[in-house]
Amino acid sequence: MPRIPFIEARFFEPTENRHTLEQRFRLHLQKLREAKGDEAYDLSEILGPEPESLCSSPLVSTEDVRKISRRTKRLLDRRDASSGLAHLKAEDRERLQALRNGVELIRIPNEHRADELAAELHAGMPWLAPATDIVWQAMRRSVREGWTGLRLPPLLLDGSPGLGKSFWARRLGACLSAPTTVIEATGENTSFSVVGSQRGWSSAHPGRVLETALASRIGNPVIVVDEVEKAGDATSSKGQSFNLADSLLPLLEPVTARNWSCPYFQVRFDMSWIIWVLTSNDFRRLPAPLLSRCPPIALRDITAADLTEFARREGASRHLSPAAIDATCAAIDRFGHRSDRLSLRSVTRLLDHAVKLAHQPQFH
Repeated sequence: MPRIPFIEARFFEPTENRHTLEQRFRLHLQKLREAKGDEAYDLSEILGPEPESLCSSPLVSTEDVRKISRRTKRLLDRRDASSGLAHLKAEDRERLQALRNGVELIRIPNEHRADELAAELHAGMPWLAPATDIVWQAMRRSVREGWTGLRLPPLLLDGSPGLGKSFWARRLGACLSAPTTVIEATGENTSFSVVGSQRGWSSAHPGRVLETALASRIGNPVIVVDEVEKAGDATSSKGQSFNLADSLLPLLEPVTARNWSCPYFQVRFDMSWIIWVLTSNDFRRLPAPLLSRCPPIALRDITAADLTEFARREGASRHLSPAAIDATCAAIDRFGHRSDRLSLRSVTRLLDHAVKLAHQPQFH
């Protein structure tokens, strides 16, 4: 997979600490003076235990040692200042060391592979064809235009509950072999879950988007924000309000996402490759700025025929017996036309129950 820079920071070799650098400078000075045949100084008591190469014929004075120490400190101070990480604690710097060589990007090798992935995604959930079609066209475009990796436009799947919108998003991640994180917007402080919180808050932490990239070293993971229109606001002790829509705006806009500043680390990251899938039951509750960056994809209601076909495919992939699959489909047919009709979620539970029964021990 191709690799790109991900963090706006400079990293230096962690083994080059003050002691290592001083030793290197002393050895270098000694070799220079050996080559010139300069007068030797006895520093065995001053320097303490040193490598044999330094103690055998030291050519470094006490004043030289002091100068080397001062210059080493200035060098390390300048490295800290230029790294962009000097304000962080040691443990946070250590975490970000994982990004020193950049991150990898999921990439579609050719248009034929894009067609295969789109067909696989569509076959499992054909009622979500409008979303699959956008992904298919974006995959083909990424190949055709020679992009470094796969970049999808942010998707907002809008439709009735139970269509399997977040299930489809997880399948997208599985098809792409991309790390996938699902964030429930109905939870508390969803804004902080997505982007993180500033230091000074009692529970300050990085957001789950950045955590996913840190853990996987992948720059375009799939991030699913489920039921985005139901997210509440988070309010600080000083009365400052934070909402999810405002937090998402700079991440959904490629120009600002390339230099996104993390509230927790206070360092800039390239988040422009993130694959966003938002879901909603009523997009009209979302603000216009978010909708302009993420136009809603209207999805039709799921039918009993869709659910039956899904159950047959999913049951086969779970290695259920034909009898168990037929029983599940019969239940769908029996209850699928009621006013409280089955949803994809309830069909998935039926399949889970069938798998559990299939693996129960038989009593004699």
